[in-house]
Amino acid sequence: MHIEHITLNSSNKFLTDYFAQSKELMQHYDYRPFDHNVFMQRVNDLKERTFDRENLADVLEKLNNRWEASEQTFENIDRIRRPDSVVVIGGQQAGLLGGPLYTVHKIISILQLAQEQEAKLNIPVIPVFWIAGEDHDYDEVNHIYLPVENELQKLIWNDKSHEKASVSNREINQVQGLNWLNTVFSKLEETAFSKSLYNKIKDLLTQSNTMVDFFGRFMHELFRETGIVFVDSGDRLVRQLEKQHFQALIEKQSTYSKEVFQSLQSMRIKGYNVSVEVEEDDGHLFYHYDNQRILLKRDGQEWIGKNNECRLSHEALLEIANNQPELLSNNVVTRPVMQEMLFPTLAFFGGPSEVAYWSILKPVFRAIEIKMPPVLPRFSITIVEKKIKKAMEQYAIKTDEAISGGVMTSKQNWLNSQLTPPVELLTDQVKQMITSAHKPLVDQAKGIKTDIGEYAEKNLQYILDHVEQLSNRMNKELQLKFQKELADFDKVLVHLRPEEGLQERLWNVIYFLNKYGPDFLRNNLIQNYEDIQKHQAVYL
Repeated sequence: MHIEHITLNSSNKFLTDYFAQSKELMQHYDYRPFDHNVFMQRVNDLKERTFDRENLADVLEKLNNRWEASEQTFENIDRIRRPDSVVVIGGQQAGLLGGPLYTVHKIISILQLAQEQEAKLNIPVIPVFWIAGEDHDYDEVNHIYLPVENELQKLIWNDKSHEKASVSNREINQVQGLNWLNTVFSKLEETAFSKSLYNKIKDLLTQSNTMVDFFGRFMHELFRETGIVFVDSGDRLVRQLEKQHFQALIEKQSTYSKEVFQSLQSMRIKGYNVSVEVEEDDGHLFYHYDNQRILLKRDGQEWIGKNNECRLSHEALLEIANNQPELLSNNVVTRPVMQEMLFPTLAFFGGPSEVAYWSILKPVFRAIEIKMPPVLPRFSITIVEKKIKKAMEQYAIKTDEAISGGVMTSKQNWLNSQLTPPVELLTDQVKQMITSAHKPLVDQAKGIKTDIGEYAEKNLQYILDHVEQLSNRMNKELQLKFQKELADFDKVLVHLRPEEGLQERLWNVIYFLNKYGPDFLRNNLIQNYEDIQKHQAVYL
């Protein structure tokens, strides 16, 4: 196993400027994330703040005990009680079997930085993963993708029984879950690890009450002994910790809402793509009422549903925050701030789009009188199996080109090279010859009568179309002749550039666990990645 650091072709202006720490862009953040002293600076700033460490640790113990965490996790939770401890944190929705691989990569990023900075700072640095359990978008988490015969298949867990429930509250239908799991394993190659892996996941499933439980148990099993701590943002115990923070967000809403909107416009004027929509009167909180999650807007001293579903006075909303915090949840703007009010965060890891939308959040942090933590893009990783590497070597395919743009051009060029001259080149030459030879007839026909000239042009096109049909037939026969070789290109494509995107955005870790065993992560992915600005190609 070795790692190659790759520079991908990217038109992402935001990431380019962020890695360069552009002065204009850094104005939207409180720290320059790649400065050598940024984490020491952050630790000193955190000393000026206080956190409810005891109650936070108590809640984390209960949650992680529910998910049967390892001893190392509970040791880390206990270290959160120490007044000098900090955390490295990131989060994601509770995807089935961990969701896309980038969730795994995000946790690896968190683990690596926590380990590095604990050694450098000589204080406890705890890795924490924030499960976005308050999210209601079930369609985002109800499926995985698996490679089947050189294409990805989407395997959906169809469950419409709790369409409006948050992921934290979405109870698992065990019959549906088992049927889905059986479908998943029917698509996987039978290996020496398949049976034990199936039984393990089946046990995790049957022991889980909700989608978040299933996610928490699976991820603890996947990262056992790393000490990773999970927290469910949608759990009622966490809501109790957030009472005063909800109140602060409610009180300060008029201070930051308009500025967040202006910050978004500023980023877009500067040419940066920020994939979030906000309005000046957004309340940036959800109110849970009548089995609905209602996005609130501010109307003077009242808070109203975005579609007029409800109307609450300012005082009533504050009372709800204090007495029934489980009726409130954060939106994309206030969730990061709530996270930072709960945890003493040394650094936050996000995907590229997350790091971009944090750029509009500085007004919220300023309103709450805290600093935004250093925001880091997670490691981006592509796993390259031996069979894929062998195929690339056979056809002289470069890894960086395959990951950046796929292999369709290489595939066509290889097919063309199997005949001399290539079919396409020969076809073009014949068309030019026919057009040239036919031109005197067209000119003569136009001189006789206009409609005969038009008929002559149609006659030429008719001949050219038949040449094209012959060319297509020849290409089709070539494809049949070289079916095995062309399938190799398709195999490389689905592994390294599936559906015109990165592997980590679609593939699920279960494919690799089934093929390489339960120690796959520890033996292959949990490594020291040297350059966060480069894409990591991990060759197995």
